[in-house]
Amino acid sequence: MDPPPANEDQPDASDLDLTWSSDQDYDECVYYHEGSDLYAEDVDGQIAVLPEVPVTTEDAKIEDIQLCGFDDQTPQEIDRLRQSVWKFRHLLIGKGNALPPATRGVVCDIDVGGARPIALNCRKLRIQFREKLADLIKGLLSAKMVNYSRSPWASPIVVIIKKNGVDIRLCIDYRLVNSLTQLMIYPVPLINDLFEDL
Repeated sequence: MDPPPANEDQPDASDLDLTWSSDQDYDECVYYHEGSDLYAEDVDGQIAVLPEVPVTTEDAKIEDIQLCGFDDQTPQEIDRLRQSVWKFRHLLIGKGNALPPATRGVVCDIDVGGARPIALNCRKLRIQFREKLADLIKGLLSAKMVNYSRSPWASPIVVIIKKNGVDIRLCIDYRLVNSLTQLMIYPVPLINDLFEDL
């Protein structure tokens, strides 16, 4: 059976280029302006944070499973537990993995009423962080945490500088979309009712 044809509309991760035509206007030196950095604590609760995905090729082995607090167990019991964990390793976070596998078949609909789609422009990014941003996006693409999209809706990314002043965190500014979202009002179920349904 032949492999499915490659989708020509989706660019490769190697095509990711973060250069602007106005880059030649910048000097080689870097200027810092104190107090202009945006930290995660400043916008807590206002933007969505994408997870960090470390680049790794290391595979987990059954010997890597570390079981703590089982000093009074026999080696056979510990081995049985290790085998059980290994059997369901695809559901767990393994060595080098950033997150468990993505959930399939879940659809999230956001009711925006009759609002027209909104596509906001990208925000400017300092030159010294562009390569880090490209590496971060490539990591998210390779981990299948994000994918290419041609949606009429587009919210800008916000690059947050971590406290060490070197590393970055990638966030998304959904404030405008959140302002259009219709509130879903329904009663919160009681815990006793939930237990009865089990």
